[in-house]
Amino acid sequence: MKPAGADTVVVRHGDVNQKSGRVQRDMERRLVGNVEALLADRGLDAEVEHRWTRLLVRTPESRVEAATEAVTDAFGVVSASPALVVPAERGAIEDALARAAEAHYDSGAFAVDARRAGDSLPFTSEDIEEFGGRTVWNAVEQRSTSDRTRSDDAVADEFDPEVDLDDPDLTFYVECREEGDAFVFLEKRPGPGGLPLGSQAPVVALVSGGIDSPVAAYEVMKRGAPVVPVYIDLGDYGGPDHEARAMETVRTLAERAPNFDMRVWRVPAGDTVSLLVDELEQGRMLAFRRFMYRVAERIAEREGAYGIVTGEALGQKSSQTARNFGVTSRATDLPVHRPLVSFDKNEITRRARAIGTFSDSTIPAGCNRFAPNQAETNARIEPLRESEPNDLFERAERAAEAAELIDP
Repeated sequence: MKPAGADTVVVRHGDVNQKSGRVQRDMERRLVGNVEALLADRGLDAEVEHRWTRLLVRTPESRVEAATEAVTDAFGVVSASPALVVPAERGAIEDALARAAEAHYDSGAFAVDARRAGDSLPFTSEDIEEFGGRTVWNAVEQRSTSDRTRSDDAVADEFDPEVDLDDPDLTFYVECREEGDAFVFLEKRPGPGGLPLGSQAPVVALVSGGIDSPVAAYEVMKRGAPVVPVYIDLGDYGGPDHEARAMETVRTLAERAPNFDMRVWRVPAGDTVSLLVDELEQGRMLAFRRFMYRVAERIAEREGAYGIVTGEALGQKSSQTARNFGVTSRATDLPVHRPLVSFDKNEITRRARAIGTFSDSTIPAGCNRFAPNQAETNARIEPLRESEPNDLFERAERAAEAAELIDP
């Protein structure tokens, strides 16, 4: 919902504001670059203006809705609003609110929520809410009166205004800035929050194509870390459908990061998977996970990445116990990040739907044959080392060396 004539998107960020002045400026500049990249990638003609604690996206009114959708995909953005810009003067604000009320108020309760930056303006936030509320009320009453074409007062009464500051049906927002602008808008559309992508060091993301791993990658991207996607090709135990859904999820994530390299390292591991199936029953999945971690470590060295991200959640699968995490993590010197560690499956699924990777992750793929009949839930490192192939890590080294970089 936008007021008529809206040609600006007000963009807000959150955690960035908690940083020191220098860090905040650096992160805001990075956020500007990311927003500009998203707008350009979607063919939107817009100019991004950087102001303290806010970004302003100037675009033609016909593009303001699409621009709002684009900027709310940027990591670090808390919310965005398509807004009408008027001078920070009482008359201009009242006129904008009256026109917005005439166009958008149908029935129910309303509120005026005002914010004022600085002390240079001749009115306070409370003053704006007071005269703004009267303006909306008068505009609604006037329209209600003019709409009465018959004597059925019950019909006309549904348009009578009501104020509710706690739970309004419609809120009219006004933000006044020291620079002399006032922004009038009707909604705050949520963004992902977090930090601007690129404000943290990159990490390797093991992407299997299931529901969990792309959500885990999204979560670290949300905290500012670009991801280097790595897909482990299971050979006969994976197949083209298994790979297809992994690539689809990466493509979906890449839409939010058009100025970052989201090509995928495809690692051939079919021979190792077949060996583990033939030689190892209990502990098979743990040995394979240790293999994957060593592969990821080598690719991280190649890419200058500083951690490994997985979609594991504590207790979600028999191989994902706290003890097993300790055993598998010892395969690498890099930190293993598990952003979903405390999530329930339903919560992970909800997030996958929200970010658009759920349907990609549910393409049928017959890769369950690799799982053993008997799972290890309470592994110890020495027995696992004795049972897994002696050359497991050498195989990982060779697989990482043979990996190819492909477009998702």
